[in-house]
Amino acid sequence: MKRRKLHIFLLAVLLIEAVSSVGLHAQFKENAFSQSYNDDKASPKDSTDVVFSFKEYFGGLAHKNTIKVGTSFAPSLILLGGQQIYNRQYWKLPIVYGATLAPLGAGVYYHLTGRQDISKWCWIGAGVAYWGTLLDGVICYKPDKFPQAGKATIYSILCPGAGQIYNKEYWKVPIYVGGMVAAGYFWSTNSIQYERYRRIYKEANDPEVPYTGPISSSTALYYRDVFRRYRDYSILAFFAVYLLQIIDANVFAYMHDFEMSDDLSMSISPTVIGTDMSFAMNNPSPAVGVGLNFRF
Repeated sequence: MKRRKLHIFLLAVLLIEAVSSVGLHAQFKENAFSQSYNDDKASPKDSTDVVFSFKEYFGGLAHKNTIKVGTSFAPSLILLGGQQIYNRQYWKLPIVYGATLAPLGAGVYYHLTGRQDISKWCWIGAGVAYWGTLLDGVICYKPDKFPQAGKATIYSILCPGAGQIYNKEYWKVPIYVGGMVAAGYFWSTNSIQYERYRRIYKEANDPEVPYTGPISSSTALYYRDVFRRYRDYSILAFFAVYLLQIIDANVFAYMHDFEMSDDLSMSISPTVIGTDMSFAMNNPSPAVGVGLNFRF
């Protein structure tokens, strides 16, 4: 106890000495905030304005340079087959174009000839093939490290829960997929009820057709608004869970190599504020102070 009191007394003395050395009303010099301490000039590529470069992308397709998975993925949303070209899987190109363009063309044909039921399934097939080609390009992309945040993010965009599987965090998949399924179920249920009461309300207020239903117009209006609100909440919940699992996959892929030591401690010790630290003070001479260090 005496030793601890002695340490506290010495720290108090050092703190008073530090405060008195710099003055109770010490002010920072103006040039301490306007002075630049970094002489390195950033290159144009360091700017956040450079989001995508066509030269870099087409250089990657020509195998003159390597590109990130996001740079390979984004243009392939329009330039179909770009991922397969970058991955040197040229044999897949006839499959990619055939599986997507053939049902798309058939859907347009059947739509123009009035066969809407067949055209709908043709367009669904073209969409599934399009989604499959994008997912194939991401799967076959060979990163230089594991896990790669970009790849985990695109996995979660294309297939909810796939980013967590890629990060080997399998226990998260039921949480996110279950959340989206539950939100989708309530979305569908509330939409059905909304359309039901909306129809009843329109029938109850139709002056040309007498209404004899068991529900009054005001009651139908009330439940219509209630289920519309619940439907909107369900939509927000669905996309909130979808967005959350994308962020989760990205963040935990970035933090995969992050290690935190079990030694969480704080230390206080006397220190000397040297001349290199006194540039912002009115007192240019060294001063005695207290150092506070955190370890984590």
